[in-house]
Amino acid sequence: MFGCCVAGRLLQTNLQQIDETHALFEIPAAEKVNHVCVFLLGTIPFPDGYGCTVHFFWPGKGSQILGMRVLSNEKPSAIFRLRSTFSAPASGMSTPSAFTSAASSTTGEVTAILGLAIEPLESVIAQVATLPANTINSTLNAAAPTSSSLGRPVDAGALAEKIARHLFNYVSGFAGGQSIGPDSAVPMSLIARWYETFT
Repeated sequence: MFGCCVAGRLLQTNLQQIDETHALFEIPAAEKVNHVCVFLLGTIPFPDGYGCTVHFFWPGKGSQILGMRVLSNEKPSAIFRLRSTFSAPASGMSTPSAFTSAASSTTGEVTAILGLAIEPLESVIAQVATLPANTINSTLNAAAPTSSSLGRPVDAGALAEKIARHLFNYVSGFAGGQSIGPDSAVPMSLIARWYETFT
């Protein structure tokens, strides 16, 4: 019924059903994940009047609903930003949920859980309405970064220029004293290394 695609990885269709209304995907090496897309496969629609909330469980930090995006027959997919958006519950305790028993962290990599809860749309809408304002705002504004010190929107052109300059300076450091011009070849592995350190 559901599919999950972590940016830069193969499509996951290995949904694990917990009960009639709960299912999950395991996300291995979750510390490296930036974005995830969850969608209906189109083979089985929701029953009329039902939808799905998407939950994220990080071992040792608890679980939370991922923003205001709700899956339904009318909106069969959603993209979520995971990096820098998970906030542990205020009490510091893990929030119990139907998805918590499936996670384990016995190695250095973290396996997070992406949980799906199928419920009546009224219940789903009520849950989303009770989300803290900072969770809703961070979800809505994920694509519009703001300057935390000034509280105003960041100029996208200036931000893009700073990122391009950072990449150019990084690549120039590997030129070995040679000048870099428009026809210079740059190995993709170098750009991949820059991206890993940049994010």
